[in-house]
Amino acid sequence: MAPPRTAGLWRAAAWMAVLLSVVFVLQLARSSPQRVPEITYSELSAQLQAANVARAQVILETGEIRGELRRPVVIGDREVSRFRTVLPFADPAPLVARLEEGGVPIVAQRGGASWLTILFSVLPWVVIIGVWAILLRQMRSGPKSALAFGRLGARALRADRPKVTFADVAGADEAKEELREVIEFLKAPQRFQHLGGRMPKGVLLVGPPGTGKTLLARAVAGEAAVPFFSISGSDFVEMFVGVGAARVRDLFQTGKANAPCIIFIDELDAVGRLRGAGLGGGHDEREQTLNQLLVELDGFAPTEGVVLLSATNRPDVLDPALLRPGRFDRQIVVDLPDIRGREMILRVHVRSVPLADSVDLAQIARGTPGLSGADLANLVNEAALLAARRGKERVEPGDLEDAKDKVMLGIERKSLVLSDAERRLAAYHEAGHALLHVLIPGFDPLHKVTIVPRGRALGLTLALPEEDRHNYTKAFILARLAVAHGGRVAEELVFGAENVTTGAAQDFAQATDLARRMVREFGMSEVVGPLAVGEREQTVFLGREVAQRREVSERTAELVDGEVQRLITEAHARATELLSGNLATLHALAQALLERETLDREEVEAIVQAARSEAPVPAGVI
Repeated sequence: MAPPRTAGLWRAAAWMAVLLSVVFVLQLARSSPQRVPEITYSELSAQLQAANVARAQVILETGEIRGELRRPVVIGDREVSRFRTVLPFADPAPLVARLEEGGVPIVAQRGGASWLTILFSVLPWVVIIGVWAILLRQMRSGPKSALAFGRLGARALRADRPKVTFADVAGADEAKEELREVIEFLKAPQRFQHLGGRMPKGVLLVGPPGTGKTLLARAVAGEAAVPFFSISGSDFVEMFVGVGAARVRDLFQTGKANAPCIIFIDELDAVGRLRGAGLGGGHDEREQTLNQLLVELDGFAPTEGVVLLSATNRPDVLDPALLRPGRFDRQIVVDLPDIRGREMILRVHVRSVPLADSVDLAQIARGTPGLSGADLANLVNEAALLAARRGKERVEPGDLEDAKDKVMLGIERKSLVLSDAERRLAAYHEAGHALLHVLIPGFDPLHKVTIVPRGRALGLTLALPEEDRHNYTKAFILARLAVAHGGRVAEELVFGAENVTTGAAQDFAQATDLARRMVREFGMSEVVGPLAVGEREQTVFLGREVAQRREVSERTAELVDGEVQRLITEAHARATELLSGNLATLHALAQALLERETLDREEVEAIVQAARSEAPVPAGVI
């Protein structure tokens, strides 16, 4: 967005241009070819003798006659109805006498310039002088001048304004500790300098989207008693060459003038991408901006007292020169929160939300693995909206549970009406997944199974990990492969191989990708061995190599494909063995889903225990 003064200048210039255009059009109209045609005195005499002159106007100073004919006549190559004639003699009295004899009405007029003519002659020059005066005034008015493209209006957030503090940031204790040390260094540098320590020049916050990197920067502004300047990386890059570098210089000059201070650049990857990127290489505007940023961080001109704080979720595309010590001395990882962090984040976001006494935030945190802080904030907001729509005074556990399903699984598609055959297929498909969750030991316990369509799925089976996992065992991954095949195997056992559906497409895609990673990345294949045999993925427009080097031989590629197929086949066989041995339980689960549509963990376990104690299902049930 343009600064207010510059925007006002351009609006004024636009109005001036419109006014000049109007004046030009009017002047053009006055001098256009549509003027009254001129005829000779002889032609006027002929028309007067033929009594064809209707009226006449005498211009006294110039001796010019203007008039109108009774009937249009063709004179030369044009038709004339109005005319003007310059008299060949100075005294118009003889012609006036002839007009009077012919009974032609005569009007006398002096030929001086009218006020409108004077206005049209003078106004363009007045407008041009006014526009030029405004431009000169704006160009002399400092950083916000019309031609100051290299100036960058940083938003200075002073410590005396109310801001976010570290108390509003949860689930990032290590990051807060690192940033708190930077703040203390700015407040009392002598505590560190007497031991030989120097102030860090740059701190880079790295993490997935929604983990609170920008929120941490705002909290730094709230905690530090020093000036804080917040800039977006895209603010540096413009269409004019050299503007970005000039803005970087202006930003650091502003920082030096206010040292000690903190400068925050959000989305650093917008300006700090790897140099030489793309097929054409390039000394482009973005690279000039990056070069200037590198010089300001660690060049010949010191920037003592200025700490650069940046955030990005794409550290892989940043230039290595930007990440070395001396420029960004610290890289702070702001990762997805663990179960304890999620509970703390939920407690921050429910401060202004009235909760029922039965709400267990720890249970909600345990059931939301992989959600970021932004996702959890959205979950709390959705729960509050649901409770309000339902006419409740407080948010209850059911509202939070429904909001969690909405955020993680998608919105219920109540308008989608399934036929009885489709509902039965979906019930057996999800019952196959759910039963394997219960039968396979060491796998994530089942949380909920439903045949209510959500998003693009006709049914869902959701697991609830007991704790966050950072590493996965081979047994766990093999169990996951088997569970992924539970839906298709249930369809084969109940409806026959010729009646299976496309509902397992996503299951197969996830299972195949996981099996391939086991072989190519995790070293979990006895045949291929503990090798990383994947081809490197190069992105040309991030400065990577254009030519792709093949690092896998044909024989190794065949071994990888064979091992992936073996893992998938064994997972399918394992699922078939477990479900065929518990066919009665599968029927009981599917029937319960058809009746109730959604089952939780306790209900599924009760059905499994009851089905195991009963006799096998008769053959006619299928």
